[in-house]
Amino acid sequence: MAALLNFSSHCTSSSQTHPILPTNSIPEISKIFTNNLTTSSSSSSSSSNFSKKFPKLKLTRSAHPLRKTYISNHALKSSQPSISPEKITSQEDEPLRIGIVGFGNFGQFIAKAIKRQGHSVVATSRSDYSEYCQQNGIEFFGNIDAMCEEQPDVILVCSSILSTETVLRSIPIHKLKSDTIFADVLSVKQFPRNLFLEVLPSDFGIICTHPMFGPESGKNGWDALPFVYDKVRIAEKTAQERKCAQFLSIFEEEGCRMVEMSCEEHDRHAAGSQFITHTIGRILSHLDLESTPINTKGYETLLQLTENTVSDSFDLYYGLFMYNVNATEQIENLDRAFETVKQKLFGRLHDILRKQIVERVPLQGVPQPKSREVNPTPYFLPNNEKMKDLSSFAMPPPPTSPTQENNDGVASQPKESLKPGRDNLVKH
Repeated sequence: MAALLNFSSHCTSSSQTHPILPTNSIPEISKIFTNNLTTSSSSSSSSSNFSKKFPKLKLTRSAHPLRKTYISNHALKSSQPSISPEKITSQEDEPLRIGIVGFGNFGQFIAKAIKRQGHSVVATSRSDYSEYCQQNGIEFFGNIDAMCEEQPDVILVCSSILSTETVLRSIPIHKLKSDTIFADVLSVKQFPRNLFLEVLPSDFGIICTHPMFGPESGKNGWDALPFVYDKVRIAEKTAQERKCAQFLSIFEEEGCRMVEMSCEEHDRHAAGSQFITHTIGRILSHLDLESTPINTKGYETLLQLTENTVSDSFDLYYGLFMYNVNATEQIENLDRAFETVKQKLFGRLHDILRKQIVERVPLQGVPQPKSREVNPTPYFLPNNEKMKDLSSFAMPPPPTSPTQENNDGVASQPKESLKPGRDNLVKH
């Protein structure tokens, strides 16, 4: 203990003249501390002797004894100049501690990859997943306050789109480290970006991400599956930037195709792909499609699409519509496209029916019934002034010779056919 006091006084006096401790003295210092801290029998006598000489000073035993490693590192740190951020980022990083808020199917799906890449996971959720977490080496907390006390490096929000704002505003950010990174995995990007910028302090990092796959489509691996991200607010050349790179490397190491894209561009593309896909699947679900013995590949694709989209909650689909400014435009485009297809179909059908009904054109390829013979000779209709009785409407036989007209402009007929009688009357 006396050696400890001598070393303390030496450091105090030397710090006034020599602020940097020589590095060659570190092994000796470690040896001194090791020898003195391990002697238990002499410590009590030394303590009593010291108390007699210096009655005003009191020695207390620390609850956490000084460790040799800590002392050596502290001496080394004080003897070396400050390290630039570039050198810090080149050093081997410790594993991240990632907190997942919302530990449903997707949260568990992401947690497996995080664990595979050697990082630790702490989680919290409205439902109790403590048993699942215990089986998979994950720390589960029943409330978000307790999880934040663990001070994770990254907070990953895996809640639904509709509940994101409520969840974010419930996080006790004062319990987190000032350089904590917030990330999300929502299917829309402008909404969480603006919300994070509004709620989080300026020192907090923000990464907006969207894995373009889920537990079903990514169950056989993430190789070549797109992972979209936008580093909204990350301090450059700092530990925060290093942690951000570590977080993104999780998905890169899993084989994802990394796509850096702005939140605006993502939402524009997603409305034309993801939202339309979910819309078509929802429409097909109302047709009650069933598998048949003669399924085509295209029909099987539609059945699979329907199953995949309906397996997601309607809240997810509603969130894709409500929180993406491009979704309304896509609904209108889809409606116009459907009307265009209907007009083409019914327009062609109308043309065919008009020819059959009005113009009496037989349908091609369909045998027509044999029509009965009709006398092509027109009814005989005399001039008004010449019409006297019903016999005036007699139908003349077909002409056998060129027609001759009389002085009144009426075709002349053989006299025997103009004899009045019952057989020559036109039957109506």
